[in-house]
Amino acid sequence: MFSYKNEGFRTAKLADIVSDTSSIEITEPILEENYPIEITQKVSHKLDSLLQRINKRHDFHGSVLVAKNGKIVYNNQVGYANFRKKEPLNKTSLFQLASVSKQFTAAAIMILYERNQIKLTDTVNSYFPDFPYEGVTIKNLLNHTAGLPKYFWVAEHKWKKEKAPTNSEMMNLFETSNVQRFFKPGRNFDYSNTGYLVLASIVEKVSGNSFSSFLEKNIFEPLEMNDSFVYNSENKNVNNNQLYGYRLYKGWRHLKINNTVNDAIVGDKNIYTTSEDLFKWTLGLNNGKLVSQESLNLMYTKGETISKRKIPYGFGFRIDPKDDNIVYHHGKWNGFSTGLTQYLEDNLVVIVLEHTSYNAITSLTKKVKTIVNENLKV
Repeated sequence: MFSYKNEGFRTAKLADIVSDTSSIEITEPILEENYPIEITQKVSHKLDSLLQRINKRHDFHGSVLVAKNGKIVYNNQVGYANFRKKEPLNKTSLFQLASVSKQFTAAAIMILYERNQIKLTDTVNSYFPDFPYEGVTIKNLLNHTAGLPKYFWVAEHKWKKEKAPTNSEMMNLFETSNVQRFFKPGRNFDYSNTGYLVLASIVEKVSGNSFSSFLEKNIFEPLEMNDSFVYNSENKNVNNNQLYGYRLYKGWRHLKINNTVNDAIVGDKNIYTTSEDLFKWTLGLNNGKLVSQESLNLMYTKGETISKRKIPYGFGFRIDPKDDNIVYHHGKWNGFSTGLTQYLEDNLVVIVLEHTSYNAITSLTKKVKTIVNENLKV
């Protein structure tokens, strides 16, 4: 079963994870332990070569972190943070997580659930009485079976103001926009950014705090994720290490990607963090520092439709259709391409963060896994 100790998590089948939380042991603060260099030297050499190749051939400008048995095997960056100034990326560079942010939203919901402040069977109308799509439960939102319309489309076609709408403004817009849903709750699986916008709005409504403040107090601070934050479109102060997203123009020039009408929404995206902070998140979540083993099991288990058809998504995490022990999520937004993959049976975590529209996260993650498995003897 998973271990609550800082050495990481032991090999497990999800079906073997216990739900008895009476003996949860909260241990020392999250530690970022590294393997000795003599053990990782061969792996590091091969991964360095891989990063240099994809930087030159595929315009990869990003960070890769690999951990085995809860200890860091490799953590390096390649390419530029700022192309005009030719400033290189480093360990403090802050990447927008895009849809990898969804797992934080799911964890926030599970924290409220464990405090008995919400139920997974509650409907959105319990918190927003005028929400026009009745019968949608929190669980529907978590595993993308709600059938809600795409808020991107609603904002682009129904929003009339110049500044991008916030979560509360988008929730109000749904009430008046008269946009039809795709299907009744529970009928199908349809990956939905809207669902996680609504979940973040529920977190704010129930907690009485902004989504940003809730994550700061209940996730970032307990896990010592000191460089992480939720983006606030109205805060003009940009962190010195906060990256912009780029796209390649005419094969050589990197252009910053402009803001859009959808940039202010949080819950589905808009968490900024470093590779090391994201590893702290994985350690803390797996080691019982945020939620119980029972809640973690729900997050890592495939959902199902009302007809009992399994779907490849838990709560905030994708589950590999062919292997329940591969739990992951990818993200793409405004030039940022991100991936966090856990190979549970191998006790292996691969984190890839990039900011120049790289489009081969899945392939790169698999290559990294192969190199580590073939060259690391622990």
